[in-house]
Amino acid sequence: MPVVVVVGAQWGDEGKGAMVDTLAEDADIVVRFQGGANAGHTVIYKGKPVALHLIPSGITHEHTVCVIGNGVVVDPKALLDEIESLSSLGISITPERLKISDRAHLTLPYHRMLDAAREMAGSRLRLGTTRRGVGPTYVDKVDRVGIRVGDLKFPERLEAKLRINWEHKQAFFNALPPDERPDFNAVLDELLRYADLLQPYITDTVTWLNEQANAGKRILLEGAQGTGLDVDFGTYPFVTSSNTTAGGACTGSGLPPTKITSVLGIAKAYTTRVGEGPFPTELHGEEQVKLREKGREYGATTGRPRRCGWFDAVLVRYAATVNGCTALALTKLDVLSGYPEVKICVAYRWRGETLTTFPAESFVLEEVEPIYETLPGWDEPLSECRSWEKLPANAQRFVMRLQELVGVPIATVSVGPERSCVLMKPDAPSIW
Repeated sequence: MPVVVVVGAQWGDEGKGAMVDTLAEDADIVVRFQGGANAGHTVIYKGKPVALHLIPSGITHEHTVCVIGNGVVVDPKALLDEIESLSSLGISITPERLKISDRAHLTLPYHRMLDAAREMAGSRLRLGTTRRGVGPTYVDKVDRVGIRVGDLKFPERLEAKLRINWEHKQAFFNALPPDERPDFNAVLDELLRYADLLQPYITDTVTWLNEQANAGKRILLEGAQGTGLDVDFGTYPFVTSSNTTAGGACTGSGLPPTKITSVLGIAKAYTTRVGEGPFPTELHGEEQVKLREKGREYGATTGRPRRCGWFDAVLVRYAATVNGCTALALTKLDVLSGYPEVKICVAYRWRGETLTTFPAESFVLEEVEPIYETLPGWDEPLSECRSWEKLPANAQRFVMRLQELVGVPIATVSVGPERSCVLMKPDAPSIW
């Protein structure tokens, strides 16, 4: 039975949550495999938007089991707040419906402090993070001093590991004003409270997921952020701290590559980015404001306005290659209604050269000039379209040209946030 990976093909915020929410109608299990509370996936529940940060986007489907995989860094306070918020909406959150990997690492209060301290240190160190402590948590993981979810089951071991972590951070704590320094006992007591509340959800998810896959369950692996923010393949150093690409789905869940049956890349009909870093097709001034307001481009986690620009086919083609995408889902096509012309970046011009591949160096991307292809736009609003055939001819041509440039079939087109607004394209490959 199928195991489908869903990844972002741009710089995040492509609409992965809404797509996973739609696909979850036919899924048994949805797994988040990387990132932390810095992610923001928005789904529509009973007609209202709901922002998810750690819990997978399949949670609104009563039949779906959701898993927070070992590749995720879990802020226990944020997770418990999210559980409470979703429960208040009538969404069932039980140990049968939500499982947290015992191998996932914990984001603690001092990780958030470290994150904020670097962002405030000066422009040369600023990456534009959400200050949720995700990067410092991954640093501890790689430095082998991290505290994992499974440690919550063993109070004595938890205290010993926290002391090691505390010693590791002592120089940073000493640099803080005395009244701002964290208190060891307070953090330990907080962790012990979280341990009691989260204990029923803690699971050996690696074993459980492989058992479910072997039993033929339909599994969706949900990524956070996008390919352009992958720590290896993105616009380094302006990236997140994890592997957002399809390879990260395996290392972040424990499911081997041989079990993956397809990879669905999600891309907007235009491009957005949050935070610092190069953005070749970024618009400026009134043009950017217009696209941002039409698309309601504000971060689900921080509310920050997103930077906006035209579709970058070089970036998405690169993402399709790195992820091995078997299909693409195009979102927010409706936002482009009313533009007399729509543009697609087909290559970059840099120091007299034409670049058709995505460069590794961020400074190159900062210097490139986008080479655009211009297509006729359309005036008709698309929000009421419920089939491919109902789309205006120019909208269809735009989608087909994107498919040609990226080199991967586009399976679906979204014209709104609701599940009913996802249109299947004729002759599209089956996602499942």
